[in-house]
Parts: sequence; C-alpha cells; structure tokens
Amino acid sequence: MSTTPEQPGEGGIAVLASRIGADEKRLFDAFDRRGIPFDHLDTRGQWFSAEQRQPPRRIVLNREIGQFRAAYAARSLTEAGAEVVNSADAIEVCGDKWRTTMALQAAGIPTPRTALGLTPKATLAALDSIGYPALIKPLVGSWGRLVVRLPDRAGAEGVLEYVAALPGPQSHLGYVQELIDKPGRDIRAIVVGGELLGAVYRTGELWRTNVALGARTLPCEATPEITKLSVAAAAAVGADIAGVDLIEDADGRLLVLEVNHRVEFTGFQSALGDQVDVADRIVEHLQERAQR
Repeated sequence: MSTTPEQPGEGGIAVLASRIGADEKRLFDAFDRRGIPFDHLDTRGQWFSAEQRQPPRRIVLNREIGQFRAAYAARSLTEAGAEVVNSADAIEVCGDKWRTTMALQAAGIPTPRTALGLTPKATLAALDSIGYPALIKPLVGSWGRLVVRLPDRAGAEGVLEYVAALPGPQSHLGYVQELIDKPGRDIRAIVVGGELLGAVYRTGELWRTNVALGARTLPCEATPEITKLSVAAAAAVGADIAGVDLIEDADGRLLVLEVNHRVEFTGFQSALGDQVDVADRIVEHLQERAQR
C-alpha cells in the first residue's frame, strides 16, 4: 500500500490534517521549537493504493477533522506500516458514541444511563425506561451539534417522528441518555501517553457547555478521582492522546460522557496558561515514540 509521492521516507514524523486551526499551529510551533522536522499531509490530496508499498514514515499524528477521512487514513497508513496516533481502532471507537459507551462500561467506568434504539419506535421504549428529561444524540458528531433535550414523551415522539423520516439507516438509530442535573458546568481533561496533563471546567449559560458553543473555560483542580477516571477512560478506548469529558451529578459523583480522539485544546490552554503546554507535551510524546 502506498500514499501519494509527497510521503517521505521511513523514520519521519508527519501531521495529517486538512484544516490548520489554532491547535495545529501550536503543534507546528512546538515541532519548530524542538528542532524536530515534520511534514504536513493534507488529507484532501491523499490517496492510497492497495497494490503498492513505499517506505512509510514511522509516526503520523492524525489531526484530520473529518471522522471518516481520519479513520480510513489511519487504517490505510497502519496497513502500510506507519504508526498512527491515535490508532484507527481508537478513532473508530471514539467517533461512535455507542461504541465509546460500551468500551467505558466494559472497563467499569461510570457513565450516565444510556441506551441505543435500533428503530425510532424502539428508541421511544428505551426513553420510557430511562425516564425524562433525557437527551438524544447523533452517533457521530461533536461540538454539541444535533444534541436534543427531550423534556417529556410528547417531545420525544415529535423528534423521533422527524428521525424516522431521515434518509439512511444510521439516522434511524437512537442514542439516548439520561439528562444529568449538572452544576452548570462539565469537565474537560486531557490525557497524553497515559498521563493527565490537567483539567478545566467548561461553563456557560446554555445547558450544552461546549467551547464551540460559547462556553468559557476555567481552571479545575485535577483531583485523584478526575485523574483516575480520565486515564482509565483514555485507556478503555485505546487513545494515546485524548480529551475526556466528565460531568458531576447532583450528588457530586463524577461520570464520563465521552472521549475525543482529536482533542481541541485552545480553551484548555488559555485556562491553564503556563501550567502546561499541551502542544509541547504532544510533540514530546511523539518524539519518545519515534525513538523507541
């Protein structure tokens, strides 16, 4: 298997990404500060041949924003002999909320009560079991998009009637979850190489506290429980670099919501400042892996 001719020889480090945002620029700067040569591969120009192989680069940091491009690129590069961070397996688990939930449950990590309905009708029955208010979320998605709060059965029936009319079989699956009465915030923790870098609160006026939706980030003490759950959650999904989202229930108990394989850290970095340099720690981890 081979990629386009822009792929260099064995032993280098590359960053796979189609969009160069603030986080990618921080990573590029971290490579430059450390004097580490790297290549940027734009996935929009990448193709793979099943018949040919070229010497692969040893380490590829996968920062592709598109879930399916990220997963297929990681799988193809791995088959060609490259070491991809995060792995294709981790990307595929993290990119599917139900697979993430199953991985967390199998590892004994506390999560909100969650169910998957294979049809809109079955989803309604699952919601009756979970109780209201509840949430329905897309299986694949980020930034809090298309997450709908269901106040009662009548509201759920209206949403699921719309879901039933959507094209594509995946659209008819219903990933539903109890709505946790959180204290107006959730927690984002970042794990790199099995080590917690830190944690921040994400707080805002909306019930969805995603930074992409305007939430603010504030420093959060990395307690032993946050550390334990975050590191365990990253390990459960097989992610070397992970953004772990946690939530506190009304009793103060911590639950893990999801794990992000392409962690965005601009808000996290601004909240913690000089306490940690996320980009530098990621580059350091890649360098350590490349030297093994």
